Amino acid sequence: MPSSLEDELFPSTPGKFKIERNHGMMNRQVYRCFASTSTMFLWALFLIALTASYLSFQSFVDSGSRYISASWGGIQWEKQVRTSAQIHRQGGMSVLVTGAAGFVGSHVSLALKRRGDGVIGLDNFNDYYDPSLKKARKALLTSHGVFIVEGDINDAKLLAKLFDVVAFTHVMHLAAQAGVRYAMENPHSYVHSNIAGLVTLLEACKTANPQPSVVWASSSSVYGLNEKSPFSESDRTDQPASLYAATKKAGEEITHTYNHIYGLSITGLRFFTVYGPWGRPDMAYFSFTRNILQGKPITVYRGKNHVDLARDFTYIDDIVKGCIGSLDTSGKSTGSGGKKRGPAPYRIFNLGNTSPVTVPTLVSILERHLKVKAKRNILDMPGNGDVPFTHANISSARRELGYKPTTDLQTGLKKFVKWYLSYYGYGKPVN
Repeated sequence: MPSSLEDELFPSTPGKFKIERNHGMMNRQVYRCFASTSTMFLWALFLIALTASYLSFQSFVDSGSRYISASWGGIQWEKQVRTSAQIHRQGGMSVLVTGAAGFVGSHVSLALKRRGDGVIGLDNFNDYYDPSLKKARKALLTSHGVFIVEGDINDAKLLAKLFDVVAFTHVMHLAAQAGVRYAMENPHSYVHSNIAGLVTLLEACKTANPQPSVVWASSSSVYGLNEKSPFSESDRTDQPASLYAATKKAGEEITHTYNHIYGLSITGLRFFTVYGPWGRPDMAYFSFTRNILQGKPITVYRGKNHVDLARDFTYIDDIVKGCIGSLDTSGKSTGSGGKKRGPAPYRIFNLGNTSPVTVPTLVSILERHLKVKAKRNILDMPGNGDVPFTHANISSARRELGYKPTTDLQTGLKKFVKWYLSYYGYGKPVN
């Protein structure tokens, strides 16, 4: 009888592989060698199959992990989106807010949610400045029922998915690469966010059915080298002083095109130096506060002939009023599925405070609220794209939006300093 191993390797089949016991020693050695080699071959096949199975399983696990950890998609994600976008007031709107974890975006999102509108936020949480501040804003919004999707406005698939899940009535587009000086270090980020990102968003809006009305953040920087004061929406804006300004001016031309061809209702808002709680750390008032408290010197620039720089500082609450007023009066888009049926509103407004204040005066107010004297370094303004002054004419916004700023710089900075001391744990009271 053959051994059990021989039974497995060479099954007894009539007329095949019959082993004769009376063969010589040589034949038995050959058979043993052949059996041994075959065994090794089968073991090798077994190991290869096991390895392949493991790799296949690991690939499946990795794919599942990627799906589970993805920042968007899935049944639970869609449920969160729909819940956050639910409207809780009569005549309310469902708004997609891009840049929702940003300074202006977080304030606008919170104001809309508080009055009963549906809000979905979108933000890529980039590291232009400390992302922990953006995460803290996100936590604040989450506590008030605003769901923020982590993603980029250049992600056309994500935008398509959002518009598929929610029939947005409005888009508040505040995502952008901000800052005048940083454009000299990383110009491509401005083109990526402020131009390519805007086009990607507008493409999603024009193909949506129904088309939403769009309100977006331009900038007072589009006035560039304009010396006429105060700045009016009818002034020339073809002399930008920085790449940031140029991308915002390009945005105004691009939005006009989408309004003309596709019937998108579009409102552009030219913000004038927005400040306040939860602000951007790269802004002068913010960095001044930080350095003054840490005993570090601050750099105060001045213009030609030693003229102090001046800005039309606008408190965040006033900007929010202008943003919401723009949404409420935006009118409807007239396109359907990317095809225009008639003319749609196209508007541009200044949102400022109409009361320019010099930078040295800003520093003096901060010193008063912080009860600390600043160490000032006075330098001539470098050629980095900054302009010597800004001053907004807000008559159009006042007339069309009911926009009326109410917070002066003294009051606004007091509120900012109170927030700053609390957020960063100084615990010092502000009188």
